[in-house]
Amino acid sequence: MKRIIPIILALAMMPVLNTAFFEGLTIVHAQQEIPSYAKWGSLAVRKTKDKYPDAAIIDYLHIGKENGSKISTEKFKLWLKQGGKEFGVLVDIQFETNSEKLIEIRFKETDR
Repeated sequence: MKRIIPIILALAMMPVLNTAFFEGLTIVHAQQEIPSYAKWGSLAVRKTKDKYPDAAIIDYLHIGKENGSKISTEKFKLWLKQGGKEFGVLVDIQFETNSEKLIEIRFKETDR
């Protein structure tokens, strides 16, 4: 019985101890930075859905960016499934480097 009383007292005081311990502490949640290619990736997904309306996009990869002084290109690879067939679509999005005005979107199917 002597062992049970200290445990009960400790458990009863835990809310008080926790409140006192955490009082004044600030909780900070880490924010993930949005990648610079996010808007182009979103566009690549939307336009691929338009081009292949019966296919499901099951994977997405940002391949990289080709920086040019006047024209830049963001490159993506999307993996699609349509019926029993799976295939890749390479999406190149060209835009003006300074203004980010869209110039052209190119699609190329691939089996890898």
